[in-house]
Amino acid sequence: MVKHLRKIVQVLWGFISNGYIKGFLPGGPLLYSGPLKRFCVPGINCHSCPGALMSCPVGAVQSLLSGRDRRFPFYVVGYLSAIGLFLGRFICGWLCLFGLIQELLYKIPTPKVHIPKKIDMPLRYLKYTVLVILVIFLPLFYRGEYGIGETFFCKYLCPAGTLEGGVPLVVFNDAMHASIGWLFRWKVLILILFILSSIFIYRPFCKYICPLGAFYSLFQRISLLRMSVDKSTCINCGSCSNVCGMDVDPHITPDNAECIRCGECMKVCPTRSLKFTRTGKTEKRINKQGSSTCGED
Repeated sequence: MVKHLRKIVQVLWGFISNGYIKGFLPGGPLLYSGPLKRFCVPGINCHSCPGALMSCPVGAVQSLLSGRDRRFPFYVVGYLSAIGLFLGRFICGWLCLFGLIQELLYKIPTPKVHIPKKIDMPLRYLKYTVLVILVIFLPLFYRGEYGIGETFFCKYLCPAGTLEGGVPLVVFNDAMHASIGWLFRWKVLILILFILSSIFIYRPFCKYICPLGAFYSLFQRISLLRMSVDKSTCINCGSCSNVCGMDVDPHITPDNAECIRCGECMKVCPTRSLKFTRTGKTEKRINKQGSSTCGED
């Protein structure tokens, strides 16, 4: 059970955050609108999912910025910043439902695609562009004829929202069939592209598009939860690098912005040199001569 602890936590969180059973019963999904909807989940989880009990933080930011009075999302930004300061991208690896879906798709036995670094590294910056342009800039400054903006990321791009919210609402609600148009088809096309790419590439949405992952990554090197390597015991075998789906070298850059804190590298480390700490420093170890050493990142 411990071996699959992360998967168990991911699955349980998926059920907990989407535990509005009534939304999945016959007669069409009724979106939960109780007091819990005022709060945001820490990861991406569409608030329009029939079972969603809380809101998506990315959607909440856009909704406030795109409103007529352009309210700054102090609560949401403060909430996400606190999570980032404590955990970095830990949420990405342990609680994100769409991340779990991508991981399960990647387990389908097919030849995997390794994107060359000269292409992969520039693509990683796309998620920061999505965060700045689609989540902040356009909702804040674009205004329609009624003086209200749009939630650009949710409306035009987010595949998690299409999978968790858009598709179930259309499938189970006959009244929405007539509203299917080019936008829904466009979102379904994007979803299909991410589903197919997830079979061959590990977490492509997380690597290249997710604005929430981009936000959390800003706190990776200063978060309370850190990953450290004990250089006095590390043998540079490369096992941690080989198992990392995010293509990080944990023994070289343990607090890399792309690390999702999944802990898979720790499982394969033959000398147990990698660990989570609260300070970024390893515990002191006593060598054979009796002197103490302390590795840092």
